Amino acid sequence: MDAKRILLVMKNKPGVLNKISGLFQKRGINIENITAGEGYPEDTVRMTITGFWDEYTLNQVIVQAEKLFDVEFIKAFSRESVFRELVLIKIKVNSKNRQELLQILDIYRGSVVDVALESLIVEITGDIGKIDGFLKLIKNFNVLEIARTGVSAMSRGLEV
Repeated sequence: MDAKRILLVMKNKPGVLNKISGLFQKRGINIENITAGEGYPEDTVRMTITGFWDEYTLNQVIVQAEKLFDVEFIKAFSRESVFRELVLIKIKVNSKNRQELLQILDIYRGSVVDVALESLIVEITGDIGKIDGFLKLIKNFNVLEIARTGVSAMSRGLEV
């Protein structure tokens, strides 16, 4: 089953995230990840929710969410939409492996956001395949922490 993603635009007020997560929880539907932040216009919150659902479940989520008072807009993203994620990774390094890590990071067009004597924090942005590919390449390094943002998405062209 492929990942499905929906966009929710809601009024930006306390409890909206709880309402949405409650909608999923009541129906026993798992959320793989959720990205939320201030939307446009500024009095809204924009949420991108990802899950591995069949078409029936996806449609049920949309129908049920449309009934919520604070929902201003909801839609399913098409496969042609733009999907991006950011990951921060703290890696223990030494004089022997630091250069190798930097070369891999350069190939993935990532950046170093913090340097310490024995560690680097690196940042990678891109589609999920790029992020997962980078993580596979560095599996032999001493990864200390990983923080992934979850997927943000937009439809291509003029479509909202």
